[in-house]
Order: sequence, then C-alpha cells, then structure tokens
Amino acid sequence: MPARNLEAVIAATREVGDMAMARWRGEGKAIDVWHKSHDNPVSDVDLAVDARLKAVLGAMVPEAGWLSEETADNADRLSRRALWCVDPIDGTRDFIRGRPGWAVSVALVIDGAPQVGVLYAPALDELWVARKGQGATLNGETLRASRRVAFDGARVPADSLPKVDRDLVMVTKPNSIALRMALVADDRADLVATLRWGFEWDVAAAALIAAEAGATVTDAFGQPLAFNTPSAQAFGVIACAPGIHAAVVDRLHDRAVAATS
Repeated sequence: MPARNLEAVIAATREVGDMAMARWRGEGKAIDVWHKSHDNPVSDVDLAVDARLKAVLGAMVPEAGWLSEETADNADRLSRRALWCVDPIDGTRDFIRGRPGWAVSVALVIDGAPQVGVLYAPALDELWVARKGQGATLNGETLRASRRVAFDGARVPADSLPKVDRDLVMVTKPNSIALRMALVADDRADLVATLRWGFEWDVAAAALIAAEAGATVTDAFGQPLAFNTPSAQAFGVIACAPGIHAAVVDRLHDRAVAATS
C-alpha cells in the first residue's frame, strides 16, 4: 500500500476514534448499550464506527472484502485477495464503563496475511501503525518489542493469575486484546496469551504491529495465524518475546489441548 493510502487509512481510523471519544466523554446523547448474547455488550457507537469505516475503507479499496465484528459475515470475502478486517471498538466493556482500555482496530489483509495495521486508542492518546516489512510505530516512534529470554518473571497484562502461573508478573490490563498485544510491541509486557476461540478482527492489526516490532505471534499451539479463513477464528493467540515463546507454548499446551478436546 502506498504511503499516501496508508495515511488515508490512518485518517479514517482517527476520524472514527475521535467520534467515539466524544461520546465516551459524554458529549452528545448517552451511549445506548445492549447485549448481542450473554456477556457480549455492544453499543450504538460500535455500529456507527463500523458503518463509517465500511463506507470510507470500502471506497478506498473497492475490490477488498469486509470482515467486522459488527457486520454480518458474507462468504464472498473468501474469494477476495484483499480483506478489511475491522473491530470498530475493541474493548467495548471498557468503553461503556468509562475506562480508557479500548481502541479502533483496522487491518488490511492480502492473501491471508495482514499488510497494514492501525490501532487507535484515543482515550490513551496512542496511535499504533505497522506496514508489513517496514516496522511498527507508536505515535511516530519506532517500536521494539520485549527481548526477554527468561520465562520466570515475565510481565503479563492480567487482573489475576492462576496458581500455576504465579511465577509471572502482572501489569495493567486493558480490556482490548489488541491493546494488550500492543503492550508487548512497546516492551511494556513480555507475554499475552489467550485460551479461547477468538475472531480475526480482534487481533489482525495488533498481530502485525507486534510482529513488526519483533515479537513472536502465533495461535495457542504455537502455529502461525491465518486470516480470511472460513470460520474467521483461531484458537487462542500468543504474542510474546521471541526468547520465551517455546516456554509459553509448553506452559499452555495441556490447557490448550483440554480446551479443544
């Protein structure tokens, strides 16, 4: 993607992020919240951001498919080389509770791999950008991911840890999984891991940002992530310092097998 087009993606992401930020601050009408399913909240702001991004990004790359948390999936995307993979507000729980750990996540996937990733967290004043093969930045500054080599004492964004993992060190955990992965890219955490089926839109942009900063990013079994798959899902995600990746996979293996059996 040419630099001018990347700037257009950034501008679109900033526009909707600032729109969401105004509502988060209490400007305009109150945020309307309901649940799509048990413990799965959504707001009218999520839908407004989704609609605006679909219009702007769709016009930017008309041949691209569309995959978003707030749009009904269309199998037509599977026949497209290019795909916009979007989470309008990743971390909706923090958004509706007035906490800052939410972000707009936008990725352009080509042939199954993210090529551009933009993550904008306006409540934190953080803009994360990556292009495949060209590194990643936070507010214009080059990112260098954690280089930790000792698993014991690794920093992990968490509210609590099971007894088996108490050799790790907890750091602040935003609700957004994308922002948690970005913390590894910025060397504010050494490890992020999930053990559940997750959707591509949750991690596409952050996976590229973390990888371009030098982190290792895989599924929970240590296998490469794929994007624009029929299910649009993968089991778990690991984003960590390369030197501890094998130890992370080993630590999670039995739990991952049990969860998928």
